[in-house]
Amino acid sequence: MISLAIPTSSSSSCYCYSLTTTSAAIIKIRMRMRMRMRMRPVTAAFLKKTPRQVEVVENSLRVLEWDKLCDSVASFAATSMGQQAIKAELLCLDQSYQQSLRLLSETNAAVEMHKHGGCVMDFTCIDTALVKSAIQHAHRGFPLHGLEAMALVAILHLADSLQMNLKAAIKEDSHLLHRFMPIAEMIMDMSISRPLLKFIQKLVDEDGCVKDTASPSLKRSREQVRLLERKLCQLMEGLISNEMKETSSVEISNTDGRWCIKSGTDVKRSFDGLLLSSGLGTGTLVEPLSAVPLNDELQQARASVAKAEADVLLEITHKMQPDLHDIENLFNTTIRLDVINARATYSISFGGTYPELYSFEDDSVASQPAEMKWKIYLPKAYHPLLLQQHRQKLQKAMKDVSDAAAEIRRRRQQAGIATQREEETYSSLSSLETQVAKLKHSSPVPVDIFVAHRTRVLVITGPNTGGKTIFLKTVGLAAMMAKSGTCIYVLSSEPVKMPWFDSVFADIGDEQSLSQSLSTFSGHLKQTSDILLHSTSQSLVLLDEMAKMLFTAKMYSRCSWCWHESLEGAALGMSLLECFAEAGALLTMATTHHGELKTLKYSNDAFENACMEFDEENLKPTYRILWGIPGRSNAINIAERLQLPNVVVDNARELHGTASAEINEVIEDMEKFKQKLHEHIHEARRHLKLARELHRNLVLTERRISEHTTNQRYRKIQEISNAGGGARSILHKKVRQLRAYPSVASKGDQTVAFSSQSTPREDAGTLSKSNVKQQPLEKRSKVVKAGDMVHVSKLNKKATVLKVDPCKEEIIVQVGNMKLKLTPGDVF
Repeated sequence: MISLAIPTSSSSSCYCYSLTTTSAAIIKIRMRMRMRMRMRPVTAAFLKKTPRQVEVVENSLRVLEWDKLCDSVASFAATSMGQQAIKAELLCLDQSYQQSLRLLSETNAAVEMHKHGGCVMDFTCIDTALVKSAIQHAHRGFPLHGLEAMALVAILHLADSLQMNLKAAIKEDSHLLHRFMPIAEMIMDMSISRPLLKFIQKLVDEDGCVKDTASPSLKRSREQVRLLERKLCQLMEGLISNEMKETSSVEISNTDGRWCIKSGTDVKRSFDGLLLSSGLGTGTLVEPLSAVPLNDELQQARASVAKAEADVLLEITHKMQPDLHDIENLFNTTIRLDVINARATYSISFGGTYPELYSFEDDSVASQPAEMKWKIYLPKAYHPLLLQQHRQKLQKAMKDVSDAAAEIRRRRQQAGIATQREEETYSSLSSLETQVAKLKHSSPVPVDIFVAHRTRVLVITGPNTGGKTIFLKTVGLAAMMAKSGTCIYVLSSEPVKMPWFDSVFADIGDEQSLSQSLSTFSGHLKQTSDILLHSTSQSLVLLDEMAKMLFTAKMYSRCSWCWHESLEGAALGMSLLECFAEAGALLTMATTHHGELKTLKYSNDAFENACMEFDEENLKPTYRILWGIPGRSNAINIAERLQLPNVVVDNARELHGTASAEINEVIEDMEKFKQKLHEHIHEARRHLKLARELHRNLVLTERRISEHTTNQRYRKIQEISNAGGGARSILHKKVRQLRAYPSVASKGDQTVAFSSQSTPREDAGTLSKSNVKQQPLEKRSKVVKAGDMVHVSKLNKKATVLKVDPCKEEIIVQVGNMKLKLTPGDVF
């Protein structure tokens, strides 16, 4: 049993008596609740909701504003029937765990199709009301309307296009089939009657009018109508031309399909006719007698046209009837795809992510519950309605800026604009731009929702307007969005983990109300009692201002019975939360101002504390949540900062009690410690991120240096190899030339003899050591030139030099009738 800290005063005995009485009541309530929990079976039959349970769930959805979120998601549907279907689906919320997984997989597949870009589903061209009407007419055997036939063509075209795009995408990448499932299966199962599509297009044009070529009788009837209309037009123009000589207030009119002449009331007619209508200010409407037979024929011709059109449209009906079942399935599938696409488009528009949904009734999860660290893991979660409201305000402000800028440009183009008016316009534009900048920097603050696996009850404390109610609504909406297959709005790349809840129960009252009547107290107590009764081991319970709404605290009184009521409310709240923790919902989240509820964590491991952060320097909430820390009272400190009289502050501290002050000091130390811990964690993460980046750059630089070294080594080896090959080639050539000459005159008239047994290496070494250079060809060509007689050693004959080529080291000689190409070494 948790003891309550009671301030000492003269009436302490009265307090003890009240507390003892309350404790006895708590024990009775707890025993009664435990017996009720044990007697309540959690079976599939229990999941069948009773009328009272339905009422409790509806009240919960109302206070969470689920209907507004449903309207937001439905607005992304392209068809009217798609909007109705998605609203009905989202408001139902009776999906099982497996159905929720299927809905999430459908949404995820549609998101993947949007990301691919080649298989985007666009249903804006579909008029579902006309398609439904066409199906109903076909069931009854009635002829279709032209627009209904074209609506049917549009849905057949759309299905054909979806199948073609899907096949093309899968042909490029076979892995897309798995990513697009189960939507790919739905699209491929569509049965498209292409003969019906071609048949309708052959008979009806894009405007829904039956074509002249649809039937010979229709063509003849329409030609007859056009002929009669030309005759009537000529007749009327002739009559009007006679009348126009006297007056100009005469014109041709068409009334109920009959051609007439409309003139003023005071105009005298030169022709006989039937007076159809007459009135002051409206003139007279007369059908000339000469036009009566033509009008009668025209009416008959038009009736023939209508009958021929009906016959053609009836043929379309007969053509539809064999495929009517497939057309109905195609229509239902299209509506279903529009619903799925609306959920995916909403998710993409608001940056939703695919949640990892699990159930404690699933064997794969329940068999290893100890290995799960988190029960709920939602990093940086936003309230979707607040985010939508902020986006709408920002878009409106940006539109106002655009309109103001356009107005300035328009006025600049006009002449004679007043200077004062122009300055007012510039001032308005500047104000609007400031508002846009302010909205961009005042976006909703996300919250990190991390609930440990062992936690059954989370107690959240914090100041008024600190974001506690928004926190509860964010969790409730996220749970219902995951269950209904709509991706949760979370701006984080981390995976989202959340259990599947069979129901979400919420009791969120008006915490800003200063006058709570007995009926309000009774209503909250009844709602809480019903939630405790109908919640199961798979439910989520959200209770706002838990103890405050369970009693009427008279803060204006200092009488002892006021403290009694406060203690009774806290005791009742503690008892209820303990019942929820022992045999109640899967997870209960409760916000409160009572410090007594914070102490439950220290006696029961199923409880956890959290508080909304408050900036005492600026005296405003930060809307961020601190986990594991109970919130402390800031009222007295804030009053002292606002320079309330010291007498009032000291008296408040005395009434608040020394024990509470010490607890607040401990909580304050815990907050400072946790704040420093978060700062150190943030700093460590920053350094870790920087170290990882430096390590990645170091590895990349090392790889580049290694590649550069390898390339340089290979390039140098290639250069040395090429240089060595060239040197060996030149050296061998020189050696061959030196061997061809027994003696070579050096520059200093010295000769060097080479032994025929010496190797090229020895020859090269000897040549290098003796500093003997081979005589260049230009010097030898001075001795041997064109026209000289030389001796060819190989032929042992004399020859005449015809040409000397010093570049190629060749000598062309003529020996008798032969011309030979020789080297300088071959002649002397």
